[in-house]
Order: sequence, then C-alpha cells, then structure tokens
Amino acid sequence: MKRYLFNAEKIKYVTGAKPDVACILCALRDGHAEVPRLEVYRTELMMISVNRYPFNPGHLMIFPLRHVEEYEELTDEEALELFHLTAQTISILRDEFHPDGFNIGFNLGKGSGASIAHLHQHIVPRFGNEVGFLDVLAGTRVFVVDPVVVMKRLRKRFRKK
Repeated sequence: MKRYLFNAEKIKYVTGAKPDVACILCALRDGHAEVPRLEVYRTELMMISVNRYPFNPGHLMIFPLRHVEEYEELTDEEALELFHLTAQTISILRDEFHPDGFNIGFNLGKGSGASIAHLHQHIVPRFGNEVGFLDVLAGTRVFVVDPVVVMKRLRKRFRKK
C-alpha cells in the first residue's frame, strides 16, 4: 500500500485557498501583497521565479510578463528570450546545485495537470540521490526546501551573469 505525504500549503492551494487574484503569475509580476515574492530575475519580456511548491531545490518557472495562455501566442521575440533564459538558467543551476540532470517543460491545459492558465515553463533540477529511506520503506517522499532561501541564492547568481 502506497502512502502519500502532502505539503499542507500546496493542498490548500490545489483545493481553492488561493490568493484572490485573477492570475497568480500576473500578480507575482506586479508584486501583489497576497503573493509571496519569489522573483529571481526579470528581463523586458520574461520573469524567472522559484516555484512556491518545488520538487527540488532550484525548481524554477520562466514565464512571459505579458499574460499568455497558449504556447502559440508567444511572439518570436518572447520565444527566443525564453530559449536563451532557459540555457542561462540551466548553467546557473548547474553551478549552484550540481544536479545530475533536469526536467524541463510546460503543462499545457487542464488535461496536462496545469493549475495556472498563464503559460510557464518549469525547470526542475534532478539528483541521483533523490530516493530516500521513506521511498523504500513507505512509498513516500519528503523534501524540505525553503523557496525564499533558494530565491536569494539564485538572485546572486543571476546578477553575476
């Protein structure tokens, strides 16, 4: 029998206890008081933020500042900026966290598991030692990371680039 441990804050978000904003990423972009400010880096077109409910240290999201819901709505300039920021982000995450690999991608539409309509790309560092004793004994995984600490570490790295 597999058991699951839940992040209490994430379950509140998933079940509806969200900030009262039209779009969480637009609210993050605008510095809305109800949305934790986890911005790492910003260009004229894109923003990079630590994921509030990360899978691993360094789990980031890159999204257009303009509210875009569909991948096909990106302008050529936005798509190129996203591509360049992805490469820069991977390099910074390699230097800061020394992961063994990355998962990079989008959840497009509710059927994919997307919980935010604003288009965003996830970059998740992956580590060879992710499986712990709870995975083996109880079929669960516990990971503790403070997104604010991660944000501060990565802000320093992006300033150097």
